[in-house]
Amino acid sequence: MTLHVSNTLTGEREVFEPQDPDDVLLYACGLTTSDPAHVGHARLWVAADVMHRYLEYLGYGVRHVENFTDVNEKIVARAGDPDLGGDEAAVARHYIQQMLGQMRALNLKRAEVYPRVSEHVPEIVDLVETLVEKGYAYESNGSVYFDVTEFPDYGKLSNQTVDEIEEQGDPDERGEKRHPADFALWKANGVSADAVHEHRKPDHPGEADGEEPPEGQVWESPWGRGRPGWHIECSAMSMTHLDSSIDVHVGGQDLVFPHHENEIAQSEAATDERFARYWLHVRLLQTKGEKMSSSLGNYWSVGEALDAVGGNVLRMFLVSTAYHNEAVYGEETLREAEERWERFERGYERAIEACDSEAARTKVEDVDLRHAVADARQSFEDGMDDDFNTRKAVTALLELVGAVHEHVDGREQYDYRALHYAVDAFEELGGDVLGFAFDAAPDGEADLAGDVVDLVLSVRERERDAGNYERADELRDELEALGVEVQDTDDGPSYRL
Repeated sequence: MTLHVSNTLTGEREVFEPQDPDDVLLYACGLTTSDPAHVGHARLWVAADVMHRYLEYLGYGVRHVENFTDVNEKIVARAGDPDLGGDEAAVARHYIQQMLGQMRALNLKRAEVYPRVSEHVPEIVDLVETLVEKGYAYESNGSVYFDVTEFPDYGKLSNQTVDEIEEQGDPDERGEKRHPADFALWKANGVSADAVHEHRKPDHPGEADGEEPPEGQVWESPWGRGRPGWHIECSAMSMTHLDSSIDVHVGGQDLVFPHHENEIAQSEAATDERFARYWLHVRLLQTKGEKMSSSLGNYWSVGEALDAVGGNVLRMFLVSTAYHNEAVYGEETLREAEERWERFERGYERAIEACDSEAARTKVEDVDLRHAVADARQSFEDGMDDDFNTRKAVTALLELVGAVHEHVDGREQYDYRALHYAVDAFEELGGDVLGFAFDAAPDGEADLAGDVVDLVLSVRERERDAGNYERADELRDELEALGVEVQDTDDGPSYRL
């Protein structure tokens, strides 16, 4: 079977054919670093990760880029919180470090790069200048807007026409734009006080006493002092680190319009090339009948989920539904994922125990188990070729678990080769492709790691007591870079590996 994907751009299920038969260029829209990542965000992370892994399994080289949006009015609104940092950049650094640690805890493969908007302002300015020169954008009061009426294909991703789009952007932009649907490429000046107040939480320090809010980072440009628009950032970063035309663009379903629609317009207007061949959108995670969202306050953070159930159970929950189908978070679905993981892990461990036992013999043959391994591999691949259908893939591995138990329970001597094949299937398909982590450290190693962390934290406390706060912060940052999340509490520091 051949890999087929559901392409939002065409509305069709298509054979996957990258531009280069050997390599795939994959860009994933990352998160705005203004709040803790929640399980809905982790669904996107894991979906992109599994796509990356399965494409490598098929023999492709994969260049995977996933950005962090570290320039945004929501981030500015968090500035001044003593737990996060005094300015926009500090808040972004805090959440980027947190997210990277959670990505590693979920056993995500590393992207080739994790670009940040703040590092790519020169490329963004160059791209905006190109659009102005080609007549697709115009300057107004120091801001620059994309003229949607100049791009004939505008609306092709979201199946809309320009006339159907009432307005984009903030209401205060209305007087500056030629058409209500035009969108900002560059915004004059910093973030307004009104925008900061709109996105601040009621208990934010300084909100009640009426202090002047920060305006965020600003940069010089040909149009004056200002900040990049939201949509232009991903076009600039994907072109910088991949190419002007890529194979796969992954993102949440809620980004189809306006973000991805605007990415297509500005990118293709600038380059006269197709921006992305396949647009794959991850359906939103539902909870209590509505989407999981930071703005709605109905989310379960990734950190809380990892603390409660661990990376493998959370990952099992996320891959138990195909990315293109609606998933529902709740106690029942999480419990099902925990049971599914325990069943899978026990089957894997039992296959290893039997394979490595004296009872595993060279001349014992169980045709049924050997066929079960082959069937599981075929069913797994058929599922993944069906638009990365991880639910079918998980089902195939659980059926192999049943075959392993039947083999071990039904005889005194085991078929070594069949068990070896089963272990390889579990590790290659469950580990390398679905991303489960089977290599947990033995208890002794975990204890030693904990002792080392405790020692570093005790040194950090002595530095803080001595007033060496900069060195104390450096020690915390070094621990977090190694995947140790440190939290300061009234009872002293705590950590999570």
